Amino acid sequence: MKLNFTKAPGGILYPSTDMDAERMTRFKTGEIYPVEIKLSRNPDFHRKVFAFFNFCFDHWRSDREFMDEAGQFDMFRKNLTVLAGYRREYYKIDGSVRVEAESLSYGNMDQEAFERCYQSLIQAAINTIFPDMDNAQIYNKLAGFF
Repeated sequence: MKLNFTKAPGGILYPSTDMDAERMTRFKTGEIYPVEIKLSRNPDFHRKVFAFFNFCFDHWRSDREFMDEAGQFDMFRKNLTVLAGYRREYYKIDGSVRVEAESLSYGNMDQEAFERCYQSLIQAAINTIFPDMDNAQIYNKLAGFF
């Protein structure tokens, strides 16, 4: 069960919404319940990064057609993340290397690391998605993402 809490002075956590409070009635007063708390990143910045992915994907796919566009977008996002240097390498049984993108999820990267990743994503996009544009064209296209 996932619930949202707000921290009050003195370290007290209380349900953030009426629905969360209602769901809390299942718990017995005085009992101990293990809870995992994740610090969230700036959700507006997270949306900005994914808008950037969409912008780059739209430019890249302009002359391509896909049967599974959602799947292709996911692969594109992962490939750009790898090109930005955020990857893990795994050795396969045959000795070859498999490269996978690091997860950009809230639980795997704090805000500071996510901002560094974003700057690397921009540079990777400039180098690979927009290589034929001069600096002024790149700036005009990407200005809203800086």
